[in-house]
Amino acid sequence: METLSLFWQNTGIYNLTSGNVIMMVIGIIFISLAIRKDYEPLLLCPIGFGIVVGNIPPVAGMALGYNEFNVIWDGGTLDFNRASVLSFFYFGVKYGIFPPLIFLGIGAMTDFSTMLSNPKLVLLGAAAQIGIFLTLLGSLYLGFTQAEAGAIGIIGGADGPTAIFLAAKLAPHYLGPIAIAAYSYMALVPVIQPPIMRLLTTRKERLIRMKPPREVSKREKLFFPVITFLVCSLIAPGAQVLIGMLCLGNLLKESGVTERLANTARNSLIDIVTILLGFAVGTSTQAQYFLTAESLKIFGLGAVSFAIATAGGVLFAKFMNLFMKEKINPLIGAAGVSAVPDSARVVQMVGQQEDPHNYLLMHAMAPNIAGVIGSAVAAGVLWSVIK
Repeated sequence: METLSLFWQNTGIYNLTSGNVIMMVIGIIFISLAIRKDYEPLLLCPIGFGIVVGNIPPVAGMALGYNEFNVIWDGGTLDFNRASVLSFFYFGVKYGIFPPLIFLGIGAMTDFSTMLSNPKLVLLGAAAQIGIFLTLLGSLYLGFTQAEAGAIGIIGGADGPTAIFLAAKLAPHYLGPIAIAAYSYMALVPVIQPPIMRLLTTRKERLIRMKPPREVSKREKLFFPVITFLVCSLIAPGAQVLIGMLCLGNLLKESGVTERLANTARNSLIDIVTILLGFAVGTSTQAQYFLTAESLKIFGLGAVSFAIATAGGVLFAKFMNLFMKEKINPLIGAAGVSAVPDSARVVQMVGQQEDPHNYLLMHAMAPNIAGVIGSAVAAGVLWSVIK
């Protein structure tokens, strides 16, 4: 009977809390959204399953779950003798290894031609970053520290890897809620953005057709990643890792002599890192640390910041039209957030609901890519100022 009693006390069922159950349900909802709604399945599937795994109560003395994992995380030093299995997965998140590798893959799969062909659209990507700084102010107002507010504010850029990178540097204790909020709103781009886009534009504006992008020379494509890295890194040294990997990936793609490396970066490498990153982030959302008032504030601020970023891009496009002979469709301003390429696809979808023959996808990719660069630079600035 003592053996049976000891066995029962060491089961997950015995130690399960209502909070663990709630988090498991949230994880299952994430998986359901990925499969049934096709909302960012490459992210929500590993994150959702990680949430379920991370909320299985650990057994004392077994280096598997969150008890040992939390000691290693908070201690600042990785003790291999005490490290849990999950802590090794989380190593790449905590020390900022996974996000730059994601940026390498993004650079290797992205064509910057549309942005180069119409550079003024870069301003839309910059305008959408207003969500970051307004959210930072809102976080300070709600009582978060400067470092915590900086990490929370980056959610407004709708860039998951950047949010994880900055949160790991400034507020690692809130990394779970920040990462989940960032990826949740990225996945909900098709739900959140269209109503805002329609509210802020008239039907006449949504029907605007834009000229096809001009053809960009190979020389321009080769110069762009090098010049972009130098300019952005000199302005915000804290962004050099993210921007550097993004530009390296793009250089591998455009050089024409490193196709094997570019192919690896945009396929197998980014897929492996996405699995590990998503799973590790999911397992860090234990109920006792995740279901708090601060986490709810972070989710609320994230929703507001994403809406502000979308509105900022659209409104700035309308502002630009006041001074331009060749008008731009204000819908593409919504793509200034960094959710690549989902926000650009949403622009295409909303535009074609008004005019099935209006193709805005390529135009929307310009502010979309600019938003990725802008959010990375914003993260570098915040890190430099708040550190």
